[in-house]
Amino acid sequence: MLILCTASRPAHDFHASVTQMQYNPKERSFEISIRIFTDDFEKALSEASHSRINLETNAKADEIIEKYILSHISYVNPQKQNKPLKYVGHEVEADANWIYLEMPYAEPFRGGLLKQNVLMELFDDQVNMVNIQYQGQKKTFVFRKNQPVQDISFG
Repeated sequence: MLILCTASRPAHDFHASVTQMQYNPKERSFEISIRIFTDDFEKALSEASHSRINLETNAKADEIIEKYILSHISYVNPQKQNKPLKYVGHEVEADANWIYLEMPYAEPFRGGLLKQNVLMELFDDQVNMVNIQYQGQKKTFVFRKNQPVQDISFG
């Protein structure tokens, strides 16, 4: 009985990701990094692609990650324009994965609607923290299953 109880225990007791959005004025774009627990991320990618995904050995990992991430993160500016996100790459670090994106942004950043619902299709308790840095200001937004899209006022 003890073996059954411990075998079904999750690797960690909370489900969270952290996203950093830092504005680079020289490049006129936001540099975005997302840290996600590898086991949760592989589970989400496996379900999305209908095959077992191991991020360290899968040759098509970047293709699968890009498709998944771009369907779960988006940004619409105050003029109702969807800003394109470019997948840059990913790296594995111990029990986490880092995903890198870039979002060109030439006009002054005033806020808009941000969606960040990574892993929310798997875990009801998923929390996605987003830290945005723009011209010396830093704001943090918390996304949950009942609030996957937020108006991120800035300025």
